[in-house]
Amino acid sequence: MERVAIIKGKDPKSMTENALKLIDAEEVFSPEDRVLIKPNCVIPKHPSSGVTVDHRVIEEIIEFTKACGVKDIIIGEGGNPGTDKTFDITGIREVAAKHNLRLVNFNKDEGVEVNIPFGKALRKIVVARTVLESTCIVNVPKLKIHHMAQVTLAIKNLMGVIVGNRSAIMHTKIDEKLVDLASLIKPKLNIIDGLVGSEMDETYGRPVPMDIVIAGKDMVAVDAVGSAVMGVDPKTVRHISLAIERGLGIGNLKEIQVLGESIKSVKKQFSQEISKEKLRRLYGLTDVKISRGKLKELWENRS
Repeated sequence: MERVAIIKGKDPKSMTENALKLIDAEEVFSPEDRVLIKPNCVIPKHPSSGVTVDHRVIEEIIEFTKACGVKDIIIGEGGNPGTDKTFDITGIREVAAKHNLRLVNFNKDEGVEVNIPFGKALRKIVVARTVLESTCIVNVPKLKIHHMAQVTLAIKNLMGVIVGNRSAIMHTKIDEKLVDLASLIKPKLNIIDGLVGSEMDETYGRPVPMDIVIAGKDMVAVDAVGSAVMGVDPKTVRHISLAIERGLGIGNLKEIQVLGESIKSVKKQFSQEISKEKLRRLYGLTDVKISRGKLKELWENRS
């Protein structure tokens, strides 16, 4: 049975440490590893917005990894043109400097074209060389609703490794392409920063205080638990269902051992209403109620 930890509290560092210990995270590391920590830094916003990862979660991951004997640790992300600014706003640049770690903006990294064996919607992709040269990826998403993929957690966070116009590449047949990407990039640890989540939207949503950290080795299991915590049935999330079908992980909550807090004890119902700010920015629409399916249709038929 796959294990996923949920820790609730007020001290992000101790919460992260406890979550990692509960799942025996030390087992994934070797002293010879080149570890890449990949946070969600999708847009230049402070972590209190619910949009970006808190530097205290990242710092504990660094300290935990170092305690496992790892010396080669890199932090890298490339979610948007403002990645460098996001590193500053979130405090991640300061943490990297404090621990003398290399901080890589994948937008500026060398891209390497990689074939995706058995890819169904995505046959090849350009990935940052730093990602491909890493032997252990620690995936650190945020707890968020997504305007097209329904949720954005561990699987969706992998989009940041792509070099190029990620939205243009991925947002058509997004669920299928996310699963293709997840079949290529396989993190050994996944830690969701749920200190503050974001409902309605991943970049222009509404913050939801949660005070939790979720951690597991199986990214599909972590996403299933993260979805349930937001009141979203993971069986309704297409990319989670597709990942299960492709054998990428365990997504049935009955097959997941939840340690620490229960899902029920921390669950809040996140709104999945489409953010009006998102509609305005993408399509110039205001005061319009629109379904997620219609939003995908608008995107795929955009000029």
